[in-house]
Amino acid sequence: MLKALAAASVAILLAATTAAIAADAPSTAAVAKNYADIAEASFTDTLIEARKLKAAVDTLIKSPTEDNLVAARKAWIAARVPYMQTEAFRFGNKIVDDWEGRVNAWPLDEGLIDYVSQEYADQGGSNNDLYAANVIANPKLKIGGEEVDATKITKELLSDKLREADGVESNVSTGYHAVEFLLWGQDLNGTGPGAGKRPATDYDTKNCTGGNCDRRAQYLETVTNLLVDDLAFMAAQWGPEGAARKAVMADDGRAGLVALMKGLGSLSYGELAGERMKLGLLIHDPEEEQDCFSDNTHNAHYYDALGIKNVYLGSYKRTDGTIVSGRSASDLVKAKSPEADTRTRAAIDKTLQHMQAIVDRANSVEAYDQMIGEGNAAGNAVVDQTIQALIAQAKEFERDIAALELTAIEFEGSDSLDSPGGVR
Repeated sequence: MLKALAAASVAILLAATTAAIAADAPSTAAVAKNYADIAEASFTDTLIEARKLKAAVDTLIKSPTEDNLVAARKAWIAARVPYMQTEAFRFGNKIVDDWEGRVNAWPLDEGLIDYVSQEYADQGGSNNDLYAANVIANPKLKIGGEEVDATKITKELLSDKLREADGVESNVSTGYHAVEFLLWGQDLNGTGPGAGKRPATDYDTKNCTGGNCDRRAQYLETVTNLLVDDLAFMAAQWGPEGAARKAVMADDGRAGLVALMKGLGSLSYGELAGERMKLGLLIHDPEEEQDCFSDNTHNAHYYDALGIKNVYLGSYKRTDGTIVSGRSASDLVKAKSPEADTRTRAAIDKTLQHMQAIVDRANSVEAYDQMIGEGNAAGNAVVDQTIQALIAQAKEFERDIAALELTAIEFEGSDSLDSPGGVR
């Protein structure tokens, strides 16, 4: 009798708890608003840090010393921290996905921009006539059989004429990675230790190395200014009257919820686990790492994963330490299925633990491009364990979508995961 009463009491308590959780469920509009608020804060932080990068670049150009080059590199790395956290907004929001190639396209054929090693140039670009065009050294170019005047390196030249010129995606002339290459130069170490080693004298017109120091400075200044412009545009899209905010608030915020879940699943699975990590691991190619010139890839991956956590939990810590938070996808999932929310939170935490292991290894043992090197069993394992955690995380997002009764959400895929036998 006592056991029956105890069981009944537990059942009543569980029912009451479930009812209380359901009663506290936020509206989709509240979740979408907080999603937009976090996006606005995240992109605003990227803009703030990019302006600091611009100031450091301006100082380097004015006074091309090794100390100023190091300061500009540090500013670039700092600028990547908030930007990578914005990538959770990419795949579900067309306005972000269409724009992303302007600021974060990779990998790039760096010979389009500046001098490269003879070995690299000799590899040739069978599918890219501009593989080693070197716009910094050549004020006249031919693109698609037409002559292009590059006498003055302008925003229009970089953004309209050179970006994806001849329809080749690796003709990347703008964005973070173009700036990265101009600050570090090529990483010629393969899967050995070391990043790019561009000297500050590449910008010193009085003691010039690499040739064309005036045009190199002009390119760096222009591409950095263009990055600031592009980030200012996107930050405005999430403001009170911005097109991105209006889009996610449609249908009482349901459009935002769909965008949120698609973005989390796609970044977890197809983009981060697949294109950014599994591909490089399959072919052991140091060129297939996100921040390849600076050896900053471990941080890039970590902050991508942190951005996923920010969006699911509805809380973002800004670079000034303040917190933007509100009702979240986690709250909605918990109201429908507390078990599903618990599983998702655990999967996110596990992914971040594995990402931290990559960061710790990069800071104490070897860089990310070494981790994915052929024959490096220990490094390969650390990366692969993280990939598996990301895949498991994406599966939990699929379960969340089912719990929320959302339909027609398909995550971005990757041949590296879906058809690895065909990857070369």
